[in-house]
Amino acid sequence: MSKWNYVVTAHKPTSVSHSCVGNFTGPHQLNLIVAKCTRIEIHLLTPQGLQPMLDAPIYGRIATIELFRPHNETQDFLFIATERYKFCVLKWDVEKSELLTISMGDVSDPLGCPTDNGQIGIVDPDCRLIGLHLYDGLFNVIPFDNKGQLTDAFDIRLEELQVLDIKFLYGRVKPTIVVLYQDNKDARHVKTYEVALKDKDFVEGPWSQNNLENGAGLLIPVLAPLGGVIIIGEETIVYCNGNSTFKAMPIKQSIIRAYGRVDPDGSRYLLGDNTGTLHLLVLAREGERVTGLKIEHLGETSIASSISYLDNGVVYVGSRFGDSQLVKLNLLPDATGSFVEVLERYVNLGPIVDFCVVDLDRQGQGQVVTCSGAFKDGSIRVVRNGIGINEQASVELQGISGLWSLKSSFKMEIEGFDAQTQTLFCQNGISDLLIQITANSVRLVSCTSRELVDQWNAPEGFSVNVASANASQVLLATGGGHVVYLEIRNAKLVEVKHAQLDHEVSCVDLNPVGENPQYSSLAAIGLWTDISVSIYSLPDLELIRKENLGGAIVPRSVLLCTLEGVSYLLCALGDGHLFSFVLNASTGELTDRKKVSLGTQPITLRTFSSKGTTHVFASSDRPTAIYSSNKKLLYSNVNLKGVNHMCPFNTATFPDSLAIAKQSEFSIGTIGDIQNQQLRTIPLNEQPKRICHQEQSRTLAVCSFMYNQDSKEQSEAHFIHLLDHQTFEFLFTHPLDQYECGCSMISCSFSDDNKFYYCVGTSYVLPEEYEPAKGRILVFAVEDGRLQLVVEKETKGAVYSLNALNGKLLAAINQKIHLYNWMTQEDGSHELQSECGHHGHILALYTQTRGDFIVVGDLMKSITLLVYKHEESAIEELARDYNPKWMTAVEMIDDYIYVGAENSYNLFTVRKNSDAATDEETGRLEVVGEYHLGEFVSRFCHGSLVMHLPDSEMGQIPMVIFSTTNGAIGIIASLPHDHYVFLEKLQATLVNFIKGVGGLSHEQWRSFHNGKKTLEARNFLDGDLIESFLDLNRVKMEEVAEAMAVPVEELFKRVEDLTRLH
Repeated sequence: MSKWNYVVTAHKPTSVSHSCVGNFTGPHQLNLIVAKCTRIEIHLLTPQGLQPMLDAPIYGRIATIELFRPHNETQDFLFIATERYKFCVLKWDVEKSELLTISMGDVSDPLGCPTDNGQIGIVDPDCRLIGLHLYDGLFNVIPFDNKGQLTDAFDIRLEELQVLDIKFLYGRVKPTIVVLYQDNKDARHVKTYEVALKDKDFVEGPWSQNNLENGAGLLIPVLAPLGGVIIIGEETIVYCNGNSTFKAMPIKQSIIRAYGRVDPDGSRYLLGDNTGTLHLLVLAREGERVTGLKIEHLGETSIASSISYLDNGVVYVGSRFGDSQLVKLNLLPDATGSFVEVLERYVNLGPIVDFCVVDLDRQGQGQVVTCSGAFKDGSIRVVRNGIGINEQASVELQGISGLWSLKSSFKMEIEGFDAQTQTLFCQNGISDLLIQITANSVRLVSCTSRELVDQWNAPEGFSVNVASANASQVLLATGGGHVVYLEIRNAKLVEVKHAQLDHEVSCVDLNPVGENPQYSSLAAIGLWTDISVSIYSLPDLELIRKENLGGAIVPRSVLLCTLEGVSYLLCALGDGHLFSFVLNASTGELTDRKKVSLGTQPITLRTFSSKGTTHVFASSDRPTAIYSSNKKLLYSNVNLKGVNHMCPFNTATFPDSLAIAKQSEFSIGTIGDIQNQQLRTIPLNEQPKRICHQEQSRTLAVCSFMYNQDSKEQSEAHFIHLLDHQTFEFLFTHPLDQYECGCSMISCSFSDDNKFYYCVGTSYVLPEEYEPAKGRILVFAVEDGRLQLVVEKETKGAVYSLNALNGKLLAAINQKIHLYNWMTQEDGSHELQSECGHHGHILALYTQTRGDFIVVGDLMKSITLLVYKHEESAIEELARDYNPKWMTAVEMIDDYIYVGAENSYNLFTVRKNSDAATDEETGRLEVVGEYHLGEFVSRFCHGSLVMHLPDSEMGQIPMVIFSTTNGAIGIIASLPHDHYVFLEKLQATLVNFIKGVGGLSHEQWRSFHNGKKTLEARNFLDGDLIESFLDLNRVKMEEVAEAMAVPVEELFKRVEDLTRLH
């Protein structure tokens, strides 16, 4: 049992809340800045597209971001405000390529009433002040001084309590805000105020506009000289600027929440509505006067949460509900009448409302299948760690001991090759030659005539043990520490150098890493006995650098390679460990020694190319692709078991492929994207709500619904879909009744019935009902790829949760927990019969079971622990957490510790007090851990995203996967106490070395906070911070290791082991 937990993000949040464009990283560089809840991304616009420059965590949930340019500055500054009332102003340091904090502060008011309509942060166009609307009835002002520095903030009373939007007007002598608000009779109006900075008060503004449309919700300030504001409603768009100019235009009913300005003069605006339609709003003008409004329908995008016009008709559409997009606006429509062309899609998993973990390969590595997106952008996403090899062809073939690919114009036997002796190495050479190295000789064979051209024979009494070659050089070892270096000159093999080393040679490599792709000036040699790897210069075979590897395991494969312009020496041992060194290609010096474990068997290293980039393939019991990202070596599992040999294979039939040899199989496959995660999208055009996997029938079931917007009345149609779990092909659809929606779903079997069923809990959501009074439990069997309804049971409320409990069905229905028995009638039909129940909840939304124990997550009353008593056929309450918490998900980590997530973005753990002295203590679930995640958790589920070796320490750690509405997937791992104590010390040390962006405090960010109280985080560790240790440069790493009093190698290995949890 462990109450010490490690929380880490396996998939970063992808849901885009804000974006803006400006010259942030340089006066002549155009940047797109994207906010994804707790992260900020900075991109550079280049002719090739968007180039990522920075992806940084923010210690807060981003409420607003704005770019502005203070006086006398050549590049823009970035203003960020967080939901917990912190703000900062950032500038880009061009020399160091990092963010600088110009100013920061806290504008929280313990007595204020937080606004219901979301926080608003705006910057005066003339950089005189920043305005914030955070609390009802207050407008917070942060003025700039003459030097462009922020000074002390102050509040101004705002009469309007229900504010919908506030913007600054352009072209005003005094800073002027325009306020869109709703009065106590639900009418909507616009009012303007001038901000008098000296008096710290408002002065009545130049104009106001009363009685706007009831759907008015967005203000767009228009640039000078036109000035004024556009008011976007659900049925009308209005322009007014106070000097008697008032223009209105009716539009088709829609909700518009995102806009982007196109022209520098502010005459055209892009608008995105709730159906994903992109419109162009044009202000018709004569001189400095607006004469009318015109709107054009451009086409369809994802449902936009932000729109940023970049340049040359290219627009970034950020989305919360679907993939964000880079689109081009064309002058002429395509065949469908759309002016929008999608250039690039940026995957967004959010909002994830449900997921299941599926282990299709049965390798102990789960893939997460999510219900993602909303409205028309709903989809099923499949996320798995590692790299996918898609098999194109395979044949059974025993005893393969080596693979090499040769460029050749023939498809037959090569007479010049020695077919009687085992081949140790094969390679295309210069001058249209083939090189074959066997135990007896090195042979040069003509590509055209296929005949032997030249041969070098091993000295008598010696045989070649290990060898390597490139297009013009051969290096081999003949036993007894003898090394021979040959060169190909004028189609002849010339012995250039012979050397005697101290010990037997175990592996060699001379893959070129310098300028010349056909010649290497360095060779790598691994030795037995002293367990070392050395760099030798060529052609003289002089020792440059020797590295003792330590231990008793021999190096089995060495490789010189260049990834992302950085040269490396990789050395693999016989026990699955890999050493990596950064290699100076001109001097042969080795630095930055690191050691990782890739498997348990000997590794063979080979380079291969994918999409024009070089990577390394490590063949072993757990094959791994090694690649470089941002000049950092990364390791990714390959979805294969036990690969002995690999070589690149590129033909017209199999372009850009790999040839792979296993124990008894030879296959050819193409490799997927080189990254740590594979993503697959199955578009639904519906909104998925629940998903469940049934291994026995090899299917997935999905509850989803579709909006019907054709009629004036919006209606929903709900379905249960059956999908094949491998191809995701739709097999069958079961429609639900009108007003009926799916709420919960599980796959289970019952007592005395080994068959597996899908059980679906539903509710009838009637427009006139305050709370669902009716629902159903539907039990389906999968027969011939169809859902067969076996049992239907009516309930007196919504079935929010279903769970299996000892061969019975547990249902949470409104306020009550029900237990149903599975009864078989004489005629073979079945029915669900109520056995017992438990009252005492406000709304029982989430349940989990383990043995006879039941954990209930309540709408408001936190976590309750119940127990089912067989003898009495009753469910009784054992204990509860008496702290009020609005739950969003719950899970049992083990028999004693339960984890919950609540709607203030916190995680907490409670413990069952089995050994308590009094009944009162036994009846109380003790809160043992608290942590602010900063994400709304929608679901917990036991499982693992990675394959764990049975003998590895990490393989024994219990893990829970969680998903969030921002598209993040994370892991909660329960650690042993000594492990936790060490990492807690490391976290405290790292806080001093890794400062939060904008000076935001890590300690404050991770403290449990729910609006009523703030408590320090305890018994939870921030894995994202701890693993950022691996991104530090070597000097910083050594400083951290010194502060921890631990060798840097050991510290690196311990943190790298943690990354293997996800």
